[in-house]
Amino acid sequence: MRVAVVGHVEWIEFARVEHTPAPGEIVHAHETWQEVGGGGAVAAVQLARLAGTCLFLTALGDDSLGRRAYRELDALGVRVVASWRSEPQRRAFVHVDAGAERTITVLGRRVGPRRGDPLPWQELDGADAVYLTAGDAGAVRAARRVRRLVSTVRAIEPLSQAAVPLDALVSSATDQGERYAAGELDPPPALVVRTAGASGGEVTAANGRTSRWKAAPVPGPTVDSYGAGDSFAAGLTYALGEGRSVEDALALAARAGAACMTGRGPYEGQLRTAV
Repeated sequence: MRVAVVGHVEWIEFARVEHTPAPGEIVHAHETWQEVGGGGAVAAVQLARLAGTCLFLTALGDDSLGRRAYRELDALGVRVVASWRSEPQRRAFVHVDAGAERTITVLGRRVGPRRGDPLPWQELDGADAVYLTAGDAGAVRAARRVRRLVSTVRAIEPLSQAAVPLDALVSSATDQGERYAAGELDPPPALVVRTAGASGGEVTAANGRTSRWKAAPVPGPTVDSYGAGDSFAAGLTYALGEGRSVEDALALAARAGAACMTGRGPYEGQLRTAV
C-alpha cells in the first residue's frame, strides 16, 4: 500500500478538566500536556500504522514549534516532507472534559502545502490513496493523481476551485462547521460520508442512495475524543485504497475512530492493524 496525506499541522496544548468552562468561569486542569496534532498529522500517523509508512506533504511554521512538530511526526513513523513558512506554527488549545469530549480553540490560520512548493508531488502518481485536509487548488489536482482521493469538507474552498472528482468526502451530520450540502462541489463526490459520533453516520452515493452504519464499540475505557474523526477518515482512506467495499471500508473507519478514543491524545490508542 502506498498512502499519503496532503494537509496541515497544529501544535496542541491539552488540558483535562471536569467540564468546559462556562462564560466567565475559571476551571482547574487535572492534567496538561502538549503534542503535535491537527487533522493532517493525526491521519498521517494512523495511515502509517495501518500501511507501515505514510508520506505527509505539508507546510510548517519555521519556528521552534514547527521544528518540534516535524521531529515528533518523524518519531511516530511518518515520512514528513514540509515546506517551511516564515510565520508562527499554527497552534490550538484543547479542553478534554470528564466525559472525554474535546473542545478546541484554534490560534492562527490553517496552513497547507501549495502546488508551487518544492515538494515531491510526483510521488503521488499512482499511489493507492491520499487523504487531504488542506492545500491550494493545485495541491488538490496533484493529489487527484492517486487511485483513491478522500478529503475532509474543511478543505471545501480549494476542492471547489480544483473541480476534480473525489472518491469520498468526509463531513459531519452534527457539526455546523463541517456540513456538506449537495451541489457544493462539481463534480459531486462519489461518496459523501456524514459522521455522527456514537450514533454512527450515513453515506450518500452520487446517485442519491443513502445508507447508514453503526459506530464501532470503543475497545476500552473512553479517555479522549480528540483525533477520533481524523483517525476515522484515515481508516476510510486506507480501506478504499485497499479496494474494500464501501461497507467494509466504513467498518474499518469506525474501528479506527473508536480505538483512538481509548488513549490520551490522538496517538496512544490508534488502531495498529487493519485486520
